[in-house]
This record gives sequence, structure tokens and C-alpha cells, in this order.
Amino acid sequence: MSDFEHYLDVYAEIIVKVGLNIQDEQRLLIGMPFFDIHGAQIELAPLIRKITKHAYQSGAKLVDVMWNDEELELIRHKYAPRDSFDTFPTWRTDGALEIANSGDAVLIFAATSPELLKDQNSDLINQYFVRVLEHTKPILNKRITNDFTLSIAAAPIKSWSDKVFQDIPSKERLNYAWDIIFKMCRVYESDPINAWKEHRVSLIKRADYLSQKAYRGLKLTGPDTDLFVGLAEGHIWKAASATHKRGFNFIPNIPTEEVFTSPHKDLTEGIVKTTKPLSHYGSLIEDIVLTFSAGKIIKATAKKGETSLKNILKTDEGILRLGEIALVPHSSPISQMNRLFYNILIDENASNHIAIGQAYKFSVQGGEKMTDEEFAEVGGNSSLDHLDLMIGSEEMNVDGLTKDGKTEQIMKNGEWSFNI
Repeated sequence: MSDFEHYLDVYAEIIVKVGLNIQDEQRLLIGMPFFDIHGAQIELAPLIRKITKHAYQSGAKLVDVMWNDEELELIRHKYAPRDSFDTFPTWRTDGALEIANSGDAVLIFAATSPELLKDQNSDLINQYFVRVLEHTKPILNKRITNDFTLSIAAAPIKSWSDKVFQDIPSKERLNYAWDIIFKMCRVYESDPINAWKEHRVSLIKRADYLSQKAYRGLKLTGPDTDLFVGLAEGHIWKAASATHKRGFNFIPNIPTEEVFTSPHKDLTEGIVKTTKPLSHYGSLIEDIVLTFSAGKIIKATAKKGETSLKNILKTDEGILRLGEIALVPHSSPISQMNRLFYNILIDENASNHIAIGQAYKFSVQGGEKMTDEEFAEVGGNSSLDHLDLMIGSEEMNVDGLTKDGKTEQIMKNGEWSFNI
């Protein structure tokens, strides 16, 4: 076995044992429609074969794959009838929902081309994307209550590698990309599984500290940012772990460096500017500036891709409010790689970020058992979408506002102000 084959196998084992934590008799579906991901890219077949092996060795009852080829998406947008973009392959979501309803496991790869659809009709892109969100909403509803195992893992494909690593000779880019993924996912550690356990514990301790503080809100300040984010009643800070309804833990994101919680949907005020471009459904949106009042976006601009941004903000009423606030130190390993990855999963673990749209019920005390109406009463937001926007930098400060009116420093110049 070559060194690459060995480390690919190690990564597969991390995904199965750490990310998914596959249980005896669980089924595993690899790939499904979810936000801007439509399935497992065919290019990733070598990794998927190794994941399948480890899943069966860990007790999986059945492993199946829902494949995708992004070139087919491009062909559709180029040549399909212009009146056909409301048409959706419902068999894909029907199958995924059946897995979710049974409490089984789903693995998704964050592996898409940043500019796949950059020259295509933005109105048709948005039209189809909204159809995807509508059909996948029942799956999202199961996701926000941890009714099933869902882990999203980073993996490189050629088109993404060509965009991100333009400073590397073209023939070396994909191998270089794998090396970067292996580094950020702790594949090269002498004991990768244990390294992940230690990392998980460290992040959970920091989340627990913030949960005990029970701040009423956060104040974020930095260049072009002055934002107050009120927090939901009974909010809980989460990190590097989710608890399945059957009681076992799994890690939803590989890699992960964040701690996060649910904002109050009506209590965000001020202005915020993104510090990294948003790679969204094959297009790039840069220098987004959002203005909030009473929790709602009242003004939105972008230096590049503003039409795409405006289309996103038409998705539904909930997309105009916050569903997540997450903190990541500027010194995180991914941030220190000093590279824009054009990939939400990776970039969000290099930067403080907010998400517009759906909030996670599991980040509120008792939220998993709440109806949508009860969740809204404590400040939880509902939407078809959940879209992360990176806002952190080495110049950002974050303060916690206590219920008795005091202010406590949480982050200064992008770094934690407290030890655990």
C-alpha cells in the first residue's frame, strides 16, 4: 500500500469511527441532496470504497451511495428547457428521508466546484435551488433535532483544487489538496482517533464554559462590523459533538474548530461585513454587508455577486434572520493555513461566522422536543436554508453581555480571552 493509500484509509476510518460513529445494524447512505450538495462526487470513489469497508467492519447493516457528477449539473443548466427547473428528482429525497426517519446514518462530502455555474442564468439557479430546499426541508427538520446521524466531511475534487491551489503546478494540485485535507483532519497524527477525542474534549469544555455564562447576547466589533446578537432563551453552546436520539455521540463536521449556539431571531442589531467570499451553488459572492434591525436584515449589499445575494434573500422570511452564531479563534489550524478555500465547511472553521436561516433546535435546552411554534417563542428561527457567512478576523473583538448588564470579554483581536 502506498503512503497515499494508507492515509486515505486512515481518513476513511476517522470518518466512520469519529464522524459517523457507526452503530451495529445502522444503515449508511453516502451522498444525498442537501443545500448545494446533490450527492457523492464520482471522483471520490476510491475514498468511498474505503469508507464502505470500515463501515461494514464497524457493524453497518447496509452501505449505499447516491452518486453525483457536477458536470451533469452544468449540462442541465446549459441545455435543459428553461421551464424545467421546477422539476426535481424526488426519489432522492424520498430515499434520504426514509434513512432519516429510521435513525440511520448519512455521510455528505463538502466537495463542489466554486465556479461551476458562474456563467449560468442566476434566476434559474435560484429557482432550482429553492426547489431543492423545499424538497429537503423534511430532512433538515430531522437534522436539527439529531433524529439521525449526519456527518459532513471535506474531500477534494479536481475543479475545486484547480481554483484553490492556483499557486501550485497544475499536475500537483489534487495531491496537494489531499495533503491539506489530511492535515486539517488530523490524519497524520500518530494516533488519529485519540487526537480527535482530545480535540473534541477541548472544544466541548469551551462550549460548556460559554453555556454556563448564559449571556443574553454578544457584541461583535471589527473593521466595518458593529453587531449585537441577542441569544435565544435557554441557548446551549455546542461543539464537535451531537447526540443521536438513541444516545450515542457523533461529530457532524470533519474538520471542526467552532463553538456555536442559537441567536434570538428578533434581537440582532447593527451592521456586519463578511471577511471571506461566499461560495454558493457554483457562484462567488464577495464583501457582503448586512444591516439588521429587530433581528431582520433590512439592507444587503455585495461588491461581487449582489444579484445572487438578493436571490438568496428571497428564499423565505426566515432567511432574513440569524440561525447561528459561531466562534473560531484566528489561530485555528485552518486559519493559520492562510488560504481561502471557497468551501463553507472548511472556511467556517477558520473564522467566526453567522448563519442566516434555520437554527438548530438541539442548541436550545429541550429544543429537540419543541414544536416550531414553541421554538419560535424562545427565539429560534425557522427557514428552508441555513447559510454560513464568515465574518471573523484577527481584528475582531467579541464581548458577552450578562443579564445584569455587565460586559465580559470573550475574544480580543480574534483570540480567546479566557482559558479552560
